[in-house]
Amino acid sequence: MNVNDIDLFLNEVFPKENALDYDNVGLIAGDREKVVSAILVSLDLTDKAIEAAKETGANLIVTHHPIIFGGIKSLTMDDCIGKTLIKLIKSGISVISCHTNLDLTGEFGNLAIADKLGAEEPKALEGAVCGIVYELPEPLPLNVYCRMATVNLGSSGVISINNPENKVSKVFVQGGAFDEDSIDAVIRSGVDTVLSGEIKHHICVGLEQMGINTVIIGHSATEQAYLPKIKQLLSEKYPGITITVNYNNEVSSIL
Repeated sequence: MNVNDIDLFLNEVFPKENALDYDNVGLIAGDREKVVSAILVSLDLTDKAIEAAKETGANLIVTHHPIIFGGIKSLTMDDCIGKTLIKLIKSGISVISCHTNLDLTGEFGNLAIADKLGAEEPKALEGAVCGIVYELPEPLPLNVYCRMATVNLGSSGVISINNPENKVSKVFVQGGAFDEDSIDAVIRSGVDTVLSGEIKHHICVGLEQMGINTVIIGHSATEQAYLPKIKQLLSEKYPGITITVNYNNEVSSIL
């Protein structure tokens, strides 16, 4: 099984044409013809991820975020991206990224976050660019909901501008950063709380004016939920290849 085979398979599951215009997905760096010895799954391509790949014998890293979004004018040790890419290439490791094409693919994106939040019957929100909505069995005070979400998503904490006693009963969840184009759909849906990794302050203020709480829980905290799903996908397709997860820059073969 070579790098190109896995790139083609991931493209079947997460079609590249589904990626947003600004994005850069697929094989970012490496040799398409190289036989894959093992795979590391990581949210980002970092120096620690490369070291983790070496430790586990992986010569392919599958990331969510691409290290290159646009064109680069030079590849040197003078900046962090160049330094990491040079280290990657010297190590003989390839990297494939599945970003917004994954975000827009059902269970591998926001539904994975909802599952960690214990959501029952989550569903895509019609009219939203990306995201799901679910209802709690019983309303919870916002501060209680925030503590639960912090634990379940492994976050270091949350930010909210709202009264901690506000009730949470219907939640809109979007991993990564909240898309402002989804605001109208969120308001129409009757959602009382938006949870995302990043939300601009003026958006939080505007939503509060509409009676909607906002919970900012961290970009990484939301999207780390995708990694075990990607590992499971690859493990089922390639049972003979060892696959590990670089979770919060700590390798775990359990996930």
